[in-house]
Amino acid sequence: MLKTRVIPTLLFKDFGLVKGKKFDSWRRVGSAMQAVSVYNMRDVDELIFLDISASPNGAEPDFEQVEELARECNMPLTVGGGVNKVSDIRKLLEVGADKVAINTAAYYKQGLVEEASKLFGSQCIVASVDVSTGSGEPEVVACCGTKQTGLRPVDAVKRLEASGAGEILLTSIDNDGLMNGYDIDLIKSVVEAVSIPVIASGGAGTYQHMVDAIVVGGASAVAAASIFHFTECTPSQARDYLRLNGIPTRK
Repeated sequence: MLKTRVIPTLLFKDFGLVKGKKFDSWRRVGSAMQAVSVYNMRDVDELIFLDISASPNGAEPDFEQVEELARECNMPLTVGGGVNKVSDIRKLLEVGADKVAINTAAYYKQGLVEEASKLFGSQCIVASVDVSTGSGEPEVVACCGTKQTGLRPVDAVKRLEASGAGEILLTSIDNDGLMNGYDIDLIKSVVEAVSIPVIASGGAGTYQHMVDAIVVGGASAVAAASIFHFTECTPSQARDYLRLNGIPTRK
């Protein structure tokens, strides 16, 4: 049976890690290298590193920084932010990323996900799907929540899976940073629409929230940031709690 993963998320903006609410990431929470060192000691399953200032600023990924982080990172590393073309993906994989998350370009660069999955394998390509209800109905938004795509979540993930994405990183902007729980209805609708793994993100405040995302929502993994930055909760304790609730995890 596949193990359920607990994945800390690092959001990088300008010169350091940040966290906020509903994609308003203003609070500084330390350095990326320091966080990697801490998570190395805590033996986490995977790590997601997203440069949330790259795409809005029209910048490419910071390959030098990713190489430095990957050199120190003892766990599988997913990197996103500023990924705009196949050469970006190739270079990120070359400097040490294990997977590449594609958000904005997945919707505005036709054929990118398909070409990348064929060249590097679907297992390397994570489609990042951010969802907001700001327009009244759930809608996929891009460029760190600043661009409307006009796509409904289920339609978007079906298209991304058909293009070759190996995994969906699903984030509820409405729940992001509030620590009141994941959007279970959103997770469930996406999980039922695709056959690839779905990583639930946005809203974790307790270990029970993670259980709900997995058991009720059907997520294959849970990603979280605030719960690990601002509480005493740890990924290893989260795995212990999941196992107590009958969910298989890596010990």
